[in-house]
Amino acid sequence: MDRPALSRRDFLKVGGGFAVGGALSMGLDLRAVRARTQTLKIAGAKEYPSVCPYCAVGCGTLISVSDGKIVNIEGNPDSPISKGTLCPKGAASFQLAVNPLRETRAKYRAPGASDWQAIELGQAMDMIAERVKKARDETWVESVAVRNAEGQEVQKRANHSLAVFSLGGATMDNEWNYAHLKLMRGLGFPAIENQARI
Repeated sequence: MDRPALSRRDFLKVGGGFAVGGALSMGLDLRAVRARTQTLKIAGAKEYPSVCPYCAVGCGTLISVSDGKIVNIEGNPDSPISKGTLCPKGAASFQLAVNPLRETRAKYRAPGASDWQAIELGQAMDMIAERVKKARDETWVESVAVRNAEGQEVQKRANHSLAVFSLGGATMDNEWNYAHLKLMRGLGFPAIENQARI
């Protein structure tokens, strides 16, 4: 007699069903456990709903704050997206926010220098803007020569610069991606990609 092949997924479903069924048949009721875990709170902490910063999925988080400091980050059970679950990166996001090794100032290393120096954020933004403008001005292309259907060379408007490539991060949401795309296109930079797709 031929038996149908049991996939790994089906095996785990069946095995998990037997385990839960066996536990329930022995009188184990998970409602009390669920009720208790939903009432466990950090004493004196206020919870703020937020979104995990690691990717564009947008899993909900609860950030517990006590005395103006983050004391815990966990999944938000009211989130329609993640229903209280977080991936390993999201579950470790507390270490992203509360970490003595995290840089909180802009750093700059001058050409030829071996050390980084702390600079003001406004100064860093001005330096970036100056470099973008300089690269754009030096490489601006108003038109390019192309051949038309008759084989004649004609000038076609380009108005672009290939000196700057924009690579977005996976944490960029739709709204930021839209604004970012408009900025890059407005500056004439057609080379735009998002790290989430790579």
